[in-house]
Amino acid sequence: MPHAITVEDVRAAASVIAGRVLETPTMPAPGLSDLTGATVFVKHENMQATGSFKERGALVKLDSLTPEERRRGVVAMSAGNHAQAVAYHARRLGIPATIVMPVGTPLVKAENTRSHGAEVLLDGETLADSAEHVARLVRERGLVLVHPYDDARVMAGQGTIALEMLAAIPDLDDLVVPIGGGGLISGMAVAARAVRPGIRIVGVEAALFPSFCNAIRGEDSPIGGQTLAEGIAVKTVGRLTLPIVRDLVEPIVLVDETLIERAVAAFATLSRTMAEGAGAAGLAAMLARPDLFAGRRVGLVLCGGNIDARLLASVMVRELERDDRIASFRITTGDRPGLLGSLATRLGQLGANILEVSHGRLFLDVPAKGVTVDVTIETRNSRHTSDVLTALAEDGLNPRRIGPSGLSETAY
Repeated sequence: MPHAITVEDVRAAASVIAGRVLETPTMPAPGLSDLTGATVFVKHENMQATGSFKERGALVKLDSLTPEERRRGVVAMSAGNHAQAVAYHARRLGIPATIVMPVGTPLVKAENTRSHGAEVLLDGETLADSAEHVARLVRERGLVLVHPYDDARVMAGQGTIALEMLAAIPDLDDLVVPIGGGGLISGMAVAARAVRPGIRIVGVEAALFPSFCNAIRGEDSPIGGQTLAEGIAVKTVGRLTLPIVRDLVEPIVLVDETLIERAVAAFATLSRTMAEGAGAAGLAAMLARPDLFAGRRVGLVLCGGNIDARLLASVMVRELERDDRIASFRITTGDRPGLLGSLATRLGQLGANILEVSHGRLFLDVPAKGVTVDVTIETRNSRHTSDVLTALAEDGLNPRRIGPSGLSETAY
C-alpha cells in the first residue's frame, strides 16, 4: 500500500517554505557526543520564529488553501507548538485562526499563541479531548482543520527537516526523532530514506504515552499521565502516519521522565541551548540506550524550545540534586551563641556555598536546650559533597542527609 506522501511531496514543500521559514543549522554537539559516546549533530528547530519545527507543516498546509477557505478561517488543536505555528503564519497570510488547546498547556505556549492574533480556547485534558471541540467548530462554523500531524501536506512540510540535515551532514548513520502523532517522523523518514536508503530512523516516545508502540507491537500499555514532554503526549496515532512509521522506523525507544529531565538539562548545560521536554526526547533516547548509538554518527532533532522559565529552573535544580551538587542535611546540637556563624564559616572553608538555612528549636524530638539546623548547600560535584559531610562528621556535628523521602535514619 503506498504511503500518504513521497519524497517529491517533501521537495515540493521545501519550495513552498523557502525564504519563509528559517533553514535552521545542523551543528556538531561535542558536549553531547562526550555524554553519549556517539558523534552527535543537532538540528536546532528551537531557533524558528515560534520556537519549534511546526512552522514548516503549518505553512505548507495554509499556503494550499483556496481563497474561500482562507476567508472562512482555520482551526487547530494543539498542546502549544502547532498552535503557535498556525497562528503565526495565519496572521501573515491574513487567515483568521482559532486554536483549541488542552487545559494543561503551559502558560507560555497559550500566551504566545494569543500574541499571534489567534482565538484561543482551552478545552479538554488531552489533544483527543480538544479534537472533539475542534470537530464541532468545523461543523458549526465551517472552519478548515489544520491537523497537527495527520495531514499529508503537514507531514511533507515536516519532512523538509530531513532534507536539510542530510544536505548539511550527508553521512549520518541515524536520525533520532520524537514521536507524538507521527507527523514529524513520518515526513522525515520518507525523505531520509529516499536520500540515504541505509539510514536508520529511530523513534522516541514518552514512556507515559507509548501510542505507536502499542499500535505497532500489538501491546496494550497504559497511556496517560503528567509528562514533561507534553508536545508528544498523544494518545491517538495518525491514520496516515502509522503505516509510514511501521514500515520505516525501527526501533522505537521509550523514555521515562527522569531521562527527559536529564536531556533538557544537558542541552542547557552542554550545548547552551533551550529544549522543551519533547524537544529533548531524542537525547533522552540516547541516554536510555547508549548501546544503540555507540560510535555512530547521530542526528538529533531539537524540535522545540518552548519551555516555561520556572519549569526549566526546576528541572535544572533537580538535576543538580541528582548529581549530588545540591545537598540538604540536618545538624542537631546544643543551642549556643555563634552556632550559625561558626557553621557558615566552616562550610566556607570547605568550599561549599550555602543556599538555604532553617534554624529550629521547637521539634519535640530535640532536647529543650538543643537546636536543629537544616542546611542546603551547593558543591562542585558528588565527591565534594561527600568530603564536606565527612568533614562535618569529623567535627562532631553528625550531619544527617535530607533526601526526597525525608530525613535519613542514620548520621552521614
